[in-house]
Amino acid sequence: MTWIESLTLNSPSGFWNPIVWLAFLVIFAIIGYLIYSRGNRSYKPGTEQVKPFISGNAVEDVEEIRVRAGDIYWGFIEALKGYYGVLMRMHSGDLRDYILWYLGLGAIILFVLVGGV
Repeated sequence: MTWIESLTLNSPSGFWNPIVWLAFLVIFAIIGYLIYSRGNRSYKPGTEQVKPFISGNAVEDVEEIRVRAGDIYWGFIEALKGYYGVLMRMHSGDLRDYILWYLGLGAIILFVLVGGV
């Protein structure tokens, strides 16, 4: 048995060898570097190049056009306002409360599964 065979893990569905994995990793790293090295060298961070292009229109206030995470889920939150209201009252931000909820619900589930209720 050679050293490379000793590193190979064989299974009924195939094999796994860290040397082969490393070889593919090096090959893909070289390909990635070649693609990166052919990039545009005229890019200058911190200049006009980094500003967003909005059809040639100047942007006065970025906050007006920014889509916040709360805006994305606004419809869900508005539709489920009653449900989220209950959850927000239960949410304390204290990790100990969440652990207590986790243990309490785990105990109830265990009681139901073992007790056969």
